[in-house]
Amino acid sequence: MNVKEEYPWLKNYPKGVPKEINPHEYESLIELLEESFTKYSDLTAFECMGKAITFAELKEQSLHFAAFLQQELKLQKGDRIAIQLPNLLQYPIAAFGAMRAGLILVNTNPLYTAREMEHQFKDSGAKAIIILANFACNLEKIIHKTSIEHVITTEIGDRLGGLKGTVVNFVVKRIKKMVPSYHLPQAIKFNYTLQKGSKYSFQKPVIKGTDTACLQYTGGTTGVSKGAVLSHTNLVANVEQMTIWMKVKLKEREEIIITALPLYHIYAFTVNCLGMFKLGAKNILITNPRDMKAFIKELGKYPFTVMTGVNTLYNALLNQPDFAKLDFSHFKVASAGGMAVQQVVAEKCKEITGVPIAEGYGLTETSPVLTTNRIDGHERIGMIGLPVPSTQLIIADDNEQEVPIGEAGEIYAKGPQVMSGYWEKEEETRHVFSKEGWFKTGDIGIMDEDGYIKIIDRKKEMINVSGFNVYPNDIENIVAGHPKVLEVGAIGVSDDRSTEVVKICVVKKDQSLTAEELKAYCKENMTAYKVPKYIEFRDELPKSNVGKILRRLLKEGETKV
Repeated sequence: MNVKEEYPWLKNYPKGVPKEINPHEYESLIELLEESFTKYSDLTAFECMGKAITFAELKEQSLHFAAFLQQELKLQKGDRIAIQLPNLLQYPIAAFGAMRAGLILVNTNPLYTAREMEHQFKDSGAKAIIILANFACNLEKIIHKTSIEHVITTEIGDRLGGLKGTVVNFVVKRIKKMVPSYHLPQAIKFNYTLQKGSKYSFQKPVIKGTDTACLQYTGGTTGVSKGAVLSHTNLVANVEQMTIWMKVKLKEREEIIITALPLYHIYAFTVNCLGMFKLGAKNILITNPRDMKAFIKELGKYPFTVMTGVNTLYNALLNQPDFAKLDFSHFKVASAGGMAVQQVVAEKCKEITGVPIAEGYGLTETSPVLTTNRIDGHERIGMIGLPVPSTQLIIADDNEQEVPIGEAGEIYAKGPQVMSGYWEKEEETRHVFSKEGWFKTGDIGIMDEDGYIKIIDRKKEMINVSGFNVYPNDIENIVAGHPKVLEVGAIGVSDDRSTEVVKICVVKKDQSLTAEELKAYCKENMTAYKVPKYIEFRDELPKSNVGKILRRLLKEGETKV
């Protein structure tokens, strides 16, 4: 490929942001964590449900957990350990402790079905698991089919301490009945691991940058979920890339970040958990962001400065009247990724909070951040921004050749944050790398002359209407602009006359909305072949663990109206 010597985006970098980072700044994530443990020992690292844990306390408790894994469970460096927890204080204790013991994290969605759990645990070869008791009944169904030898269970209130923790666990279990009965006789209580681990001596393993830090499983939206092998250097590099960019506006020791996205997802794991830990930020963990009233009440307690989210999360917040009543005087950065941010959502966020959404882009396979918008007042709505330092992106055609500026093609990437491959899947790994070593993202985009990139859509989700390429994102962006629409998902459905036609699934904001009204709106704002032939109204749309609308499931459950 004819890759340019001087990349167009470099001239548009914010002042003070270097073109390159040192991916070997730290030998491993452990060195990065240990630096922050010491540097910010007096500060709160994480807070959840009103209970805080300092950097110093987290250092001690994660060390106790690491010692327990080593001495009691006899787990060795390189063994895989699954963590299946929502946003609770137990997560950073367990994740940091496991990494300090040299184990490989297998972050797992707590809402997985037994079948999904079985696939991930068998594929990864996990030997141990930390799981919330609420979901242990699913583990019971499949554990005999896996290589899991050790089970550690925890309850929501376990790290809240004293009477509060006891009351929370009682209410969750006995009043709300959120913990189905299960039988795992070998299970150990999480709090016990810390107590017992405090009596053991910890043996610090030798961990190199090339060692695997975690197996981060893809969402499986286009097939079987695969484990992206992310090394310590991959994650250190991405933390460096992200924090260097953020330091344009964020300061060490001063920030408060709202973490509503789940920490087991790569976006929140790298940006919120690791990145903000490096900056000495206070991390406010939101355990159940779907409870909007409680979420907004929690937001009102803190002079928060940073928030991460996806389009659907911001959209849901912005449609709550109480959200606009919050104090945004300290708010500096609203970061978004995971799916395209719709223009109507971006504009409303800036209007209500005074802070624009800085849309970024990345994949599980890239740790995840590849690009981000500037956060110094030079953002471009509708764009995913510029490649972060030490990252190369090109737009390529189906022959793996770079296309001219302004033309659409698949986004290819290179950088120290790109995975080495999929866990024990050589053929799948070969498919996603070009002959020249570029990672093929599967996303269609356009780069302008300034190096800014616009995502058009997933290559596999493009709709072919009589030979014309129609991108679901374009349709959704327009339909979302209708004042009576809350959410929308666009898919292609087969048609005898034109290969495919457009269908939209819509959640109403105003119940008076009709299909005829919406179709008329589409005809006014779209060229004829893009206008949806079918419109289906739904109470809700299927979403991933971070709130990304799953078009695959819309397609599978397709009904024409």
